[in-house]
Amino acid sequence: MDRQRILDDGLLTSYLLGTLSAEQHNEVSRILGEDKELQEQYQLLEADFERLAMENAIAPPPAALSGLKNQLESESGSPVIPISSANKNFTILRSRLLVAASLAALFALGTFWFYSRWQNTLGDLEELRLQTANLQNQMNSLEGNLTLTTQQFQKLTNPDVIPMVLEGNDLLPNSRAVAYINPVSKEVVVNPIGLPPLGPDQTYQMWADVEGVMINMGLVPTDEAFVELTFIDHAESLNITIEPAGGNDHPTVENLISSVLL
Repeated sequence: MDRQRILDDGLLTSYLLGTLSAEQHNEVSRILGEDKELQEQYQLLEADFERLAMENAIAPPPAALSGLKNQLESESGSPVIPISSANKNFTILRSRLLVAASLAALFALGTFWFYSRWQNTLGDLEELRLQTANLQNQMNSLEGNLTLTTQQFQKLTNPDVIPMVLEGNDLLPNSRAVAYINPVSKEVVVNPIGLPPLGPDQTYQMWADVEGVMINMGLVPTDEAFVELTFIDHAESLNITIEPAGGNDHPTVENLISSVLL
């Protein structure tokens, strides 16, 4: 087993997912420990899978946090304020005065209290309705994201997929992109996360070299984690150039920033 077989057979992906046999796992692990370039490709693949999971995470609804806080406060109890003792006769007189004052206050404020409670109940019902609608929207969004993530995951983990790393040249030495090529289903997915952002008047564009002719595969925006491009049969290399916004019908050779042989 060597690096080329590991790449051609998609063994890096299987190694990451833990689906290799014990013998294959040990062999791939040994080669990874000795091959720095293979280690870099494995780290990129690992980062892509982690990004798939993190991009689809959602925050819990505010009602859940509020309910938990209220529950903890109620379980902790509230302090009891002790009432100091006083003269017995004075206490009886004061109690009677307080009862009379309380009856008058209750009569005057009773209607207002019930009205306030009614208004609060209506407000709580409306808030609950809004929270339910918001939760339903989040669930619908999560379901859509999960479907998309599952499709992307299946494309990346397909055993027919061959990951190709496009390193930057002297023009952009720190740039990097990863192309996942499936020659069986004729699909290409590119992770452009390592390409530096461009100005609004420029864009990245990928080209396939077929017998010396550069064929457009599509634009490569840097604000998306995974970009699906056009698969080109019999391509001998993949190339990325910097082009005017909207793309170009032919590559600007002097703006070639990355290339990899297939």
